[in-house]
Amino acid sequence: MSDDLLPVSDALARILSAMSPMPAETVALTEALGRVTADPITARRTQPPVAVSAMDGYAVRAQDVASVPATLKRIGAAPAGGLFEGTVGPGECVRIFTGGPVPDGADAIVIQEDVDADSEEDGATVTVREGAAAGTYIRPAGLDFHEGDLGIAAGRRLSARDIGLAATMNVPWISVRRKPRVAILSTGDEIVRPGELTDPMRIVSSNAYALAAVVRAVGGEPVDLGIAPDDEGALRRLAAGARGADMLVTTGGASVGRHDLVQKALRDTEFGADALEVGFWKIAMRPGKPLIFGRFAGVPMLGLPGNPVSTVVCATVFLRPALETMLGLETVGGQEEQAVLAVDLKENDRRQDYVRATWEMGDDGRRHVRPFPRQDSSMMSRLAAADCLIVRPAHDPSRKAGDTVRVLCLAGDFLSI
Repeated sequence: MSDDLLPVSDALARILSAMSPMPAETVALTEALGRVTADPITARRTQPPVAVSAMDGYAVRAQDVASVPATLKRIGAAPAGGLFEGTVGPGECVRIFTGGPVPDGADAIVIQEDVDADSEEDGATVTVREGAAAGTYIRPAGLDFHEGDLGIAAGRRLSARDIGLAATMNVPWISVRRKPRVAILSTGDEIVRPGELTDPMRIVSSNAYALAAVVRAVGGEPVDLGIAPDDEGALRRLAAGARGADMLVTTGGASVGRHDLVQKALRDTEFGADALEVGFWKIAMRPGKPLIFGRFAGVPMLGLPGNPVSTVVCATVFLRPALETMLGLETVGGQEEQAVLAVDLKENDRRQDYVRATWEMGDDGRRHVRPFPRQDSSMMSRLAAADCLIVRPAHDPSRKAGDTVRVLCLAGDFLSI
């Protein structure tokens, strides 16, 4: 491998080592979905706080219904959220409902389907047809958790289930990592925004929109700085908007062509201490070789290629784990899995290749992956239709159908890359 092409693993390690977790902020529980916890969340109550009934029925003493039929006297009721303040004595029972506190003296619940009552009033005669052993249909205090128990660890992205648990634990406010603010700058005279195309030779910008969606999906806040023409002064003026952001991401202008001005413009001494410091550029990967990483205006800067597929693949491989590190997540980056090739593949060259592919479940219960025949980095339709990226290491030998390969899964939920 040429010395000026950095392996993907080394590039990723250097990017992640430059990232620091965002400071914490406090948000209302209603606004916490998808946020990442900065601190552990512990229970502020015991659940249930006392022993409660798991069914509608009658609270009894198990010894009184050991032999059935048994006749008992109703002495009161214990609805959910209520309390029977007396004690259940021999031959007595209390009408109880799901969630109702088990009264003193009772140690079992007989479900209502197994009794006959001559009325729903206190003093009624209740005939029990099926007995119940001690503890039947009783949820003991603290069955779910006790006050002070750890409910949700720090560094967890909160799901709807987590929100429900936090509410149950009586937690109205959550300490979460602040959303990283990511400034996005597109470059190129040829770029126009969607809906503004008047010259068919121009290129409709997709990168800024895709990157903003990546940032949101991971948990950040995108800031669109606009489209910089191929002019150093204009590029510098727009890039200055990255001051105060947590990261700058540029697209296009990352290689060494005549119009590839990002490095030249942002290294200008006009920025003084804020001038771009390049950590590395050019990665041994396909798509996405011309990638810049450095620091600009006091924040990490990632310069992505201009081709739309290259942009999104590089965002998946590098930007996503960088943002996840800033959010304090313990596991970062997409998780690679094993899959079975459905077709033959030729040997790979010196660059790690990310091959767009679809999959289907085989009769063997494993995923079988089929790459698209054409992998041109301008074809966004193929990336949008892909289920995964086949990860082929540098100099990977030719592969046959049936061989096992590594794949990087692309999520298919509504909020995903």
